[in-house]
Order: sequence, then C-alpha cells, then structure tokens
Amino acid sequence: MEERGMAANHAPLSPLSFLYRSAAVFGDRTSLIHGTSCFTWSQTLDRCRRLASAISLRLGVNPGAVVSVVAPNVAAIYEMHFGVPMAGAILNTINFRLDARTIALLLDHAQSRAVFVDSEFFPLVTQALQLLAESSKPLPQLVLVKDKSYTSQAAHSYGGILEYEELLENSSPDFPLVLPDDEEQSIALNYTSGTTSRPKGVLYTHRGAYLNSIASILLWEMGPFPVYLWTLPMFHCNGWCFTWAIAAQGGTNICLRNVTAKATFDAIAESSVTHLSGAPTVLNMIASSMPSERRDLPDKVAVIVGGAPPPAAILSSMEELGFVVTHAYGLTETYGPALVCSWRPHWNSFPLEERAKLKSRQGVVHLGLHQADVKDPATMESVARDGRTLGEVMVRGSTVMKGYHRDDEATRAAFQGGWFHTGDLGVLHPDGYIQLRDRSKDIIISGGENISSIEVESVLYGHPEVLEAAVVARPDDFWGETPCAFVTLKDIGGATSARGIIDYCRARMPHFMVPRSLVFGELPKTSTGKVQKFLLRDRARAMGSLKAPSKL
Repeated sequence: MEERGMAANHAPLSPLSFLYRSAAVFGDRTSLIHGTSCFTWSQTLDRCRRLASAISLRLGVNPGAVVSVVAPNVAAIYEMHFGVPMAGAILNTINFRLDARTIALLLDHAQSRAVFVDSEFFPLVTQALQLLAESSKPLPQLVLVKDKSYTSQAAHSYGGILEYEELLENSSPDFPLVLPDDEEQSIALNYTSGTTSRPKGVLYTHRGAYLNSIASILLWEMGPFPVYLWTLPMFHCNGWCFTWAIAAQGGTNICLRNVTAKATFDAIAESSVTHLSGAPTVLNMIASSMPSERRDLPDKVAVIVGGAPPPAAILSSMEELGFVVTHAYGLTETYGPALVCSWRPHWNSFPLEERAKLKSRQGVVHLGLHQADVKDPATMESVARDGRTLGEVMVRGSTVMKGYHRDDEATRAAFQGGWFHTGDLGVLHPDGYIQLRDRSKDIIISGGENISSIEVESVLYGHPEVLEAAVVARPDDFWGETPCAFVTLKDIGGATSARGIIDYCRARMPHFMVPRSLVFGELPKTSTGKVQKFLLRDRARAMGSLKAPSKL
C-alpha cells in the first residue's frame, strides 16, 4: 500500500486494507467464481483499481459522491464494494426487487452521480431514469454490466451506453492504493425502505465496516480461506459486511445469480462451500428441497440466518442435511448482524425443541458492538431480567450507523438518550440474552425484506371501493411472514373481489409488499375508534401458516 503521510502508530480502519493484504499475501488464491468466470485476489485488486480509476477519471465522480448499482450477486457488484470506496465515493446498492418509481426515488434522494446496472434490470432502471427526466431531476451516468450468465441480454438494445468490462479494460490498473484520510468517512449508503416519500438512507463508515467485518468473522469462528456461497443479496446491508470479511480471510466468493435449491447444493458440492447466510427463506428452500435437487455435502456447512427465528422442524431438517445454523439479529442501521445467539456447549445435550427455543433468542452483542439493552423508552431505564417485561431493544457502539442521509431530524430521534432505538420490542432473560416479542410500527419481515404495514395500507386506501384497511403479519412457511390485509368495503354487497384488490396493489407497489391474504369484514376498534391490531394479529395467526410458496 502506498504511503500518504501516515503516522507510525495510527492508520485509518478501512475494509480496503483487507483487499490490499489478500492481494499481497494470497494473490494467487481464487477470490471469486461466477459461472465460467474465475479470478484470483491479484486479479480482483487489478480490476478494482481499474474500476476506481474509471469512476474517478472517466466518469468524473468526486470523492464523497454516491455511486449506485442495481445487480444480483455477480462479480461486478462484489468489485464495486472495493472500487467505489477506493475512488473516495460512497457505494449505494439498490434492491433490484423494487419498482421503477421507487428506484427513481432512491436515485434522486441519494443524489447518485452514476448507476451501474445489470443487463437483466436494464429496462427497469431505464424506466426509473425516464421518470427522473420527466420530473426534471438530474440524471446519473449509466453503465451497463453484461453478465454471461444472463442469457436473455441479446433481446435488449444498448446503443452507445458505457459497458462495464470495456470501462475496466480502458482504465488504469495503477490507481493509488490508499486508505481514507478519515476512517469516519462514509463508505456505503443503504436504504431501509424505498417505498415512502421520505426514504431513510443509512450511512456506513469505513471504521464501522471494518469492525463489523472482523466481528462477523469472530462470531462465526471463520478460519482462513473460507468458501462463501452468496445466497444473501449483496444489496442487503452490503451482504452483512461479508463482502469485505471474505477478503479479510483470503477466502473464495461463490456467486449465484439465481438462488435455487439445486444451484445451492450443486455449488456446495462442487466448490466445497464452508459458509452461507441469508433470510429464513433460504433455510426453508434448503430444508424443503426435493431429493432430486440435493447432493451430499463434502463437510459441515455453517449457516447464519437473520430475521424470524427458524422453527424447530426447519432446524432439525438442516441439521440432518449437514448444516450448522446460527441465529443472528440486526438491522440496516447496525451493518447487518449486531446480536448473535452465542451458543453454550452444554446446550447441545438438550432436546431439539429446547435447543430451538434457545436458538430463537436474538442473543447478546457480538464483539464489534459496545452494548445492547432492553429499555423503557420513556424513562431509559433497563427492564427487569425476567424474560417477561417488555421494552425497546437499544444498542450502541462503533458498528451503529453514522446517521441517516440528508435527514438530521430522523438521526437525532434514532440516537435519543445516547442509544440507537431499534423500534423492536423485546424482553431480557435472566442470563442476559435478548429475545424479540413484537415489532413496533408493525413492521413485517417477509423473506428478509422489511415491509411497513402503514405503507401497504396507504395503497389499499387508494382503491375506490375500500372504506377501511389494516395490515398485519400472517405466518408463511416459505417467506416467514407475509402481509395479511383486513378490509372493509364501501359497498358490502358489491362486486369487488379480493383478487381485484390484490391486483390493484400489485400495480402500485413492489410485489414482495403485496398482501398474500385478504379478509373482508368490519375492523375491531377501541371506543375512540382506533383499530385494534393485536386482535387482527391473533386472527391472522389463527388462520394458520400459508403452506405453498407465494409467487411474486
């Protein structure tokens, strides 16, 4: 790494140093495999330097500006986790499941200077850019990422658009290898939700990304040279910082464009995968896979699951197949995992049901976080360690976000009292382990995606025949939870159908937010007219879990 007036006893913490070290020490080891493409750590560094040069010199992106990307887990999005911050810019990975209107909203709010888009999502992003143009918003520069694993790309016309590989080929491999002047400089911008008029953009720092990467390695007991299978989208909290953590260990990234049970088992068997992570849907997919899709595992595979705790039946199936599951909890604002259900050896002798109950707890802080507690948000006093008294889960430390992008008011509210307020309600057990009981603001976690019931309700209220609407979570065997809408119609005897209302929603919001269940009837209310959502939640649970995977 090149010197730049650095003190003998201090260097800024940055995950860029992981890439520099692995290229120097493990340069001939495989860094990334995607389809027929295979790179070493020396080649990855070369490509990232070319990318940084292209961003800085060819695209003219200044330090501190935002560069966005809309892509699945392919080589380019991994390389952008290093190339963008090497140029001093801020990486913004956008959820490709969002609609064009939402993507346009995020690009505008981020004030993105450039957007890199995978071939598959080129029509989606160009539609978003058209919406920006129609509203006279500044347009980011567009760079196309052609991926050989996407076979339908020939159907599109790309006339005159900058192309990723060409951009790298014509850029310098000698871009300076430096660390940021300030480790508190922003490295990434991640949106918690892009579906409101006021999206919350979470800013990560180089320091926080470095520390959370190290913490993730330690909590998972990840040794050198792991083989990590990307079943978790890299757009989600920068892959929970494993984008950088795998570089720190000189490991190998196995990229999957489309995550299926067969592709997962094939990759594990053929590449000797040691680690993977994801939402509960990933576990459900693996556990419910057909015998014809499965292959014998070469060795045990470590799995971190976030979101809703896995049920005992899923855990049992995973163990039988050869997977070792760790349950973690976190938010976008905590760089991904913040709490982990640290496993105590004597728990292994407990029956499966008891082990599942213990594993369902969100747990204790990992080594990158300073403190976690369950507090009364009004008094800021800790609740009793009795496993019953409800409070709000709060955390603080170096792996909590820098703040919300262009939203000082929301940042101040989130950090009130010197703690980050997660908005999740939980209890504190006598052994100090935290367990969630409910989610404030009625957030529904479906397949790892956060869905605000209020946002879904606002769309339902736009339907001309809807008088009242309330949305809660219903259990779903595949997605963990899905939105269940309770609707009162203006004309009870009319011709409006549940299917018609669901189709109305599909046309106006990202598909993962659309209610999978809809019940007509009068909503239960208090004497003051407030909808009693706790009764609706009970009714949704009583309906039972949706059994078949819901098509998006």
